[in-house]
Amino acid sequence: MGQLSGKVAVITGAASGMGKAASLLFAREGANVVLADLNVAGGEATASEASAGGARCVFQRTDVSDEAQVAALVARGLSEFGRLDIMFNNAGIGGAVGPLEFVSVEDWDKTQNVCLRGVFLGIKHAIAPMRAVGGGSIISTASIAGIDGFPGLHAYCAAKAGVVNLTRSASIDLACDMIRVNCIAPGGVSTPILYGGGGVFGGSKETADAALIHAQPLPIAGQPEDIAQAALFLASDAARFITGHTLVVDGGATAGAIAGAPRKGAERQRPQRAFAGPSFEA
Repeated sequence: MGQLSGKVAVITGAASGMGKAASLLFAREGANVVLADLNVAGGEATASEASAGGARCVFQRTDVSDEAQVAALVARGLSEFGRLDIMFNNAGIGGAVGPLEFVSVEDWDKTQNVCLRGVFLGIKHAIAPMRAVGGGSIISTASIAGIDGFPGLHAYCAAKAGVVNLTRSASIDLACDMIRVNCIAPGGVSTPILYGGGGVFGGSKETADAALIHAQPLPIAGQPEDIAQAALFLASDAARFITGHTLVVDGGATAGAIAGAPRKGAERQRPQRAFAGPSFEA
């Protein structure tokens, strides 16, 4: 407890899912938090819940694709708490989905505006206040879709790949100011983006959890709290020598193909032959 005592954090996409989990965890660890989201009811409820642990947390409605609103969000943190130590650029959307030839320019641009421009703006406006206090930690939510390709998620893949490389370039620029810049690449995580309205799992967290158990080698469903813990590590002094890094939190999904991998409870068959030689000897 107390890993973030005396720190001030801004967290976007904080009304639900990973952002909500991070807000609650950061507050429990002693940080005062400014929560941002377009979901006013959810954001205010989360801010109230986060404040119950003793830290002071406030909510501000923010469209992360709008520079004036992101600047106002950071200014709110300074006016409320006098400093900024942690910026967690977490807000995102699934965005344009489907075959590339049918993706509209409008849907492509909206995806980039939220998932990539929002991160750029968060980083940009965190620099000056962090420099003023001698450093800080900027964390952004990327995705394993920014590392591997996924059919039908072209705009999302492109945006998240941009987050990964923006993290690298920004970390080089800002290292002299003791501002660390890292990102997290979640795999399948049970959040409303998967089971909420329009989600791929039809509105049921239970259905999402059951499906996600089989999405990676570790036979468990990723939860928002798993990403929040990763963000806490990167925000804390425990990660003081880590910058420019993409922390993959995916239960092994990007380790390689899982077809044929042993599954829990299944009997493991001993192969007839334990070595495969040159193809001409097959």
